[in-house]
Amino acid sequence: MAKESFDKEIQFLRLLALTGGNYDRQQFAGRLGISVHTFDKTIRRLKEVNGDADFADLFRYNYADSAEPVLLFLYRAKSMKESESRRLPIILTALKQESMTAAALLDICDEQLMDSHAAPPDEKTIRSDLRYLEEIGVICREPGGRPYRYRLNNDLTECLTREELIELYEFVDIMANTQIPSVQGYLLRDNLKKALKAATSESSDDSWQEEWLEPFSYRYHYDARILDEAHLYTLLRLIREHRFISFQYYSPSRKRSYTAQNTNPLFTQDSEPRRQHMLPLRVVYDHQYGRWYLLGTTPGGRIVKYRMDGIVDITAEEEADTLLCEQHTAKLDEHTRYSWLVDTGRTFTVRARFFKPALPQNDFIQERVRMQGQWGEIIEEDSRSFIYEIKVNGYTEIRPWLRSFGSSCEVLEPAALRNSLIEEWKELMSDYESI
Repeated sequence: MAKESFDKEIQFLRLLALTGGNYDRQQFAGRLGISVHTFDKTIRRLKEVNGDADFADLFRYNYADSAEPVLLFLYRAKSMKESESRRLPIILTALKQESMTAAALLDICDEQLMDSHAAPPDEKTIRSDLRYLEEIGVICREPGGRPYRYRLNNDLTECLTREELIELYEFVDIMANTQIPSVQGYLLRDNLKKALKAATSESSDDSWQEEWLEPFSYRYHYDARILDEAHLYTLLRLIREHRFISFQYYSPSRKRSYTAQNTNPLFTQDSEPRRQHMLPLRVVYDHQYGRWYLLGTTPGGRIVKYRMDGIVDITAEEEADTLLCEQHTAKLDEHTRYSWLVDTGRTFTVRARFFKPALPQNDFIQERVRMQGQWGEIIEEDSRSFIYEIKVNGYTEIRPWLRSFGSSCEVLEPAALRNSLIEEWKELMSDYESI
């Protein structure tokens, strides 16, 4: 995953995807919180990364073209520093031929980077690269004592036939497009595709056919979930380490989604943007809207929650006491016990009548309620309908789910929720009445 922060590019791509090119340069830069000069520079950088002459065309794709998510290229571009992007391919290419020691790899890097403007790496840097590649499973250390020898870890792809690789590719393809987290699945899928091409080129039986790997087409409506995974693994690691964090937060209601960091002392702001401090405890995903949420407590113990698409510039702070973390986690679990998603309000009992489809249709309404209704229960049932009951912390979050059933759902309790839905349907009816 990405080793460098790319908050600005994430916010840039999200805003471009949401607006669909409806902003001009000044409007876009103002909404993002950067200068027009920075806007132009970012566009040039992203064009270089993607190699696409018309960058805006990335977000005008057809339904069947989205099995290759257009926002994923940012991970490939920003996953390492420029010096690493030169050095790591040299190391991996060398290990492809034979197993080697760190000292031998240092000599190869010195030789191949001799004409480069970058400073040649030292042995400590090479060993750090090897540790990183070993941690992520790209290489492995051979048995034996010092000096350690390393080799490429291609055991999985080399032991499978081409047909087995295709089956594995199709499984990973389906999981990456339908499950979360998704980015690692997409990267694994790309590596399997390379392995398949390599296996085919070594065989004289057939030539490579792209149709082998194009049996499915997908469309996921919330591309921003891929961008938010940039924060996901960082936050999960900090949760495991019981670390406090600080960050800047831009709520959906704010007119900006990012603020550029001024490097010119003549234009520094009088006051820095306020940073949020919290102890992260949970990450929650809303599959209905494609949103990630971060839940935790303030240093004083108050429960807080943030949408991850508004979080930028995450910084690890001091480590929290393990017992304190356990106490805060137990408190959060109790307060979110009846949360449909992340709500921590007062607990209500929601009762709704669902009407079954006419025979001989399958009862898809009840199947969906049983699958999506979480801890709720069906308490009454007859041949025409059934009554579903659930306790929730407020009805704001469950409301869109109930509304999605249309005329197949009638809310019975609480009265406030029922009346608000009645008023909403009246407003809809007035919008659609004849002119």
